[in-house]
Amino acid sequence: MTKKERTIKKAFLTCFASLMLAATLSTPALALTVEGVNGPETYKADSTELALNGAGTRSKFFMDLYIGSLYVPQSQQDGNAVIEADEPQAITLHIISGMITSGRMTEATMEGFEASTGGDMAPVQADIDQFRSVFKEEIKEGDVFELVYVPGEGVKVLKNGEQKDTVGDLEFKKALFGIWLSDEPAQKSLKKKMLGQG
Repeated sequence: MTKKERTIKKAFLTCFASLMLAATLSTPALALTVEGVNGPETYKADSTELALNGAGTRSKFFMDLYIGSLYVPQSQQDGNAVIEADEPQAITLHIISGMITSGRMTEATMEGFEASTGGDMAPVQADIDQFRSVFKEEIKEGDVFELVYVPGEGVKVLKNGEQKDTVGDLEFKKALFGIWLSDEPAQKSLKKKMLGQG
């Protein structure tokens, strides 16, 4: 190898290393911060460590309401695959608006279940009724809800780190996660963000 070739190779490697370092340093910031809200890169569902798949903003009438984040064992861009999977998963909802009330959250959740089940809520109606009770307490800006599915146990529902209930089984989890990830999601742009598609 000539001196000129060695110089070019060294310059290329230096440039490549710089680019890789920049990518490494910038990725966490992009992955973790949405609307000024910092979310963890990982989430622990019992003994399983889940990775942040994507996060986005739920908006309505030009108002940002909450940040929805999806955590799964392995990166996944197929919403139906996430819904159907009988594996540990979690969705977190970080409230960023004082406009969200207990009543509005309950109403929006019911609309979501209606859409995600294709209007057939009967098989999971009892679980839905149980789940709705979590939203009876006052909801404030800054509150964080965690919906954690654990196979064989159901969906653990936490508010601000405190477990409020464990609801249903895989069928209920499909209906619940379908609110954000089904073919009729609460918001298509949020679904894409949670699936890491944009």
